[in-house]
Amino acid sequence: MAKIMAVNAGSSSIKFQLLEMPAETLIASGVMERIGLAEGIFTIKYDGKKEETHPVLPTHAEGVQLLLDTLIEKKIVKSLDEISGVGHRIVQGGEYFKDSTLVDESVVEKIAELADLAPLHNPAHIIGIKAFQKALPNVPQVVVFDTVFHQTMPEEAYMYATPYEWYTKYGVRKYGAHGTSHKYVSQRAAELMGKPLEETKTIVCHLGNGASISAVEGGKCKDTSMGLTPLEGIPMGTRSGNLDPTVVSYICQKENLTAAEVVNILNKKSGYLGMSGRSNDARDVTAGMNEGDHRCKLTFDVQAKRIVDYIAAYYVYMGGCDCIAFTAGMGENLKHLRANVCNRLGVLGVKLDPVLNDTFSDERIISTPDSKIKVYIIPTNEEVMIARDTVRVANIK
Repeated sequence: MAKIMAVNAGSSSIKFQLLEMPAETLIASGVMERIGLAEGIFTIKYDGKKEETHPVLPTHAEGVQLLLDTLIEKKIVKSLDEISGVGHRIVQGGEYFKDSTLVDESVVEKIAELADLAPLHNPAHIIGIKAFQKALPNVPQVVVFDTVFHQTMPEEAYMYATPYEWYTKYGVRKYGAHGTSHKYVSQRAAELMGKPLEETKTIVCHLGNGASISAVEGGKCKDTSMGLTPLEGIPMGTRSGNLDPTVVSYICQKENLTAAEVVNILNKKSGYLGMSGRSNDARDVTAGMNEGDHRCKLTFDVQAKRIVDYIAAYYVYMGGCDCIAFTAGMGENLKHLRANVCNRLGVLGVKLDPVLNDTFSDERIISTPDSKIKVYIIPTNEEVMIARDTVRVANIK
């Protein structure tokens, strides 16, 4: 048995889970927020308890040290020697990385080099890696990339119809994101269907504040909705998703903005927030819809329509589909969005059971027995996938 720390470092946060492997038992979890501000927030859950403190955390290094000290103080571990490995979630691995890998100096350099493709994520991940390296210098560190699962896409799926030199010189192509989630959910869907993974065709709908759809055939990604960056695809909490690229130059002229400023609006002020005019939080937009707000209802209708566009395309691309799996915050909790999507898919033989869809519970099937495509809710577990890869790559026994 080995204890593995699964880490997701953001620009001002560290999310973590400590898991016992290979049993995949959750020992402790939590998050450090507001790192670098006057007052931080440290939330930790263990032994059925949830505790919150407000420490001053100047940098990630202090946050990591406080986390490790807390594990000892709360007797979650007797010694830091019990931690056998640390796995880090990395958003962008480009074409450099086809699998999770052990951290060394060259790996960190490549992650830094790819920061232009994930400017909000990759630099923060490096800070997290270095903080854990300093605190646990003798413990193997493994990086697990969101993009790796999508590296099985064929050229026709990941290439853009732009000058080919943009690809050879600058790596302009589709990379996708949320790969760790798509991998976990597609594997779990095969288990729920009782079919060998190699014989399955699954469409995964990862619907959170960031959202992406993937076509997974035989356990391998065949296509996905996010692109060079997470801006491509369906509308999300604050992202626009697909649009005519000319919108950028048009709004530059009309609003006297730079292209970077318009792209920033498409990333941070569009999607649910921009369309509804209320919030990027689906709960707020749902409340508005229930109050009769047309823009809030339209927000969900536009997203549902775009989700269905991808599902229909992937159904044809894979030559059929065994199941559709909803996951992440909105996918797991927004029954009206799932209904909106599934009710548009009757032509493919999808039949939603409204009672199962409305019943709140965790993992479950929500389609009728005679539905030609099974529909599941499968809560994602990216941390378990990170821990699995850490054990595998670092050869931890």
